[in-house]
Amino acid sequence: MQLLHLVMGGRVKDPRSLEFADLTQIDLVGVFGSYAEAEDAWRSNAQRTVDDAEMKYVIVHLHKLLEPELKQD
Repeated sequence: MQLLHLVMGGRVKDPRSLEFADLTQIDLVGVFGSYAEAEDAWRSNAQRTVDDAEMKYVIVHLHKLLEPELKQD
């Protein structure tokens, strides 16, 4: 089974939240076939913006949204 992961980021309203300030400015980094690939992309982008507290990058587990009934190990 392919486990898809989306890496995305953008400016948040509050650094303690995941509420993005402007959805039209979301940076869609890409979709990756493994968590390791997604983590590499996330880490690269998060480190690039480390000095900007309002920029946040996340990994979204698309496979959990697409097939929530499947058990993952």
